[in-house]
Amino acid sequence: MSKQIETRCIHGNSDFSFNEETRAVSFPIYQTATFGHIGLGHSSGFDYTREKNPTRQRLEETIAALEGACDAVAFSSGMAAISACFELFQPGDHILCSEDLYGGVIRLIDTISTKNGLSFDFVDTSDMETVRAHLRPETRALYIETPSNPMMNITDLRACASLARERGLLLIVDNTFLSPYLQNPIALGADIALHSGSKFISGHNDTICGFVCCASRDLADRVRLIAKTTGGVLAPFDCWLVLRGVKTLAVRMERQQENAQAVAEWLVRQPQVKRVFYPGLAAHPGYGINRGQTRGAGSMISFRTDSVETAQRILEKVRLITFAESLGGTESLITYPVTQTHHDVPEEMRIHLGITETLLRLSVGLEHVDDIIADLKQAMEA
Repeated sequence: MSKQIETRCIHGNSDFSFNEETRAVSFPIYQTATFGHIGLGHSSGFDYTREKNPTRQRLEETIAALEGACDAVAFSSGMAAISACFELFQPGDHILCSEDLYGGVIRLIDTISTKNGLSFDFVDTSDMETVRAHLRPETRALYIETPSNPMMNITDLRACASLARERGLLLIVDNTFLSPYLQNPIALGADIALHSGSKFISGHNDTICGFVCCASRDLADRVRLIAKTTGGVLAPFDCWLVLRGVKTLAVRMERQQENAQAVAEWLVRQPQVKRVFYPGLAAHPGYGINRGQTRGAGSMISFRTDSVETAQRILEKVRLITFAESLGGTESLITYPVTQTHHDVPEEMRIHLGITETLLRLSVGLEHVDDIIADLKQAMEA
């Protein structure tokens, strides 16, 4: 069978470890907490859903096929997946992070991980000299978002992978903004690719999930033990929703990034817009690196307006686009990072990053691009 990614979105690698006997085209929801034993010392391979479930296993094997991973573990949210990653480390370990991160990760670090004895530094990971300068003897990992949230900064993953190998570090990459369809961090040398599967992978704004995709069996086994022990795994029905959504990942991503390119080029020409952050624009400082490590720029755009009043007017006046948190679904969503996704980030850090009251983040959906642009235009001029 073809190994093209469009085919893998629908069929995985077609070498699933569990053969569903009815050959149902829509894989069944095994909505059960426990499984009966065949006999003393004999199991069907499934004992308890927290540890293993056929629907979740089918989803995990599909995502692993898309990411080129040894294994993928499905969690109840993207934050649960990230929390599991941080459980790989010991008190005293240091992790060097991209400074522009989803605010929930910074909240996790500030309220949970630091309390548990880990230490963190946040740096501009697009500058490798800065990254090197902040490494310590106790550094154990690089944690990267590229493109970053919400400033769309680009980090050279091959350079990070080379540095990680040189210094014996884990390279962890949050791949949520591009999905496995457009970027595969493991193929570029990462040890772990993370996803908030609530976003592009499921693609319909109807479920919450997360994935940890591992390059090695040893690392995957450690993550599976954490998932089994802490219990933050994805329920069977949600697994089925994500399986259904991922089948259309390829066609959704193609149209959404086509729409986003047109919207970004339109925004650049608007007098009410002072700057557009989109790696598909040649003026973006990370344009060349992004092109060299991805198959596209995705459909996330951030832009800075000429005033706070303009930003707030757009949020209040859009009609087709929904003013809401999240991203990656069929519907276009617009977000105000300063009060929503990055509210818990310290003000000093927000200002340093450029997350101000004039910054908006747009997740471009599947509506006709002319309608998306018309809605932005009427909101700006209202």
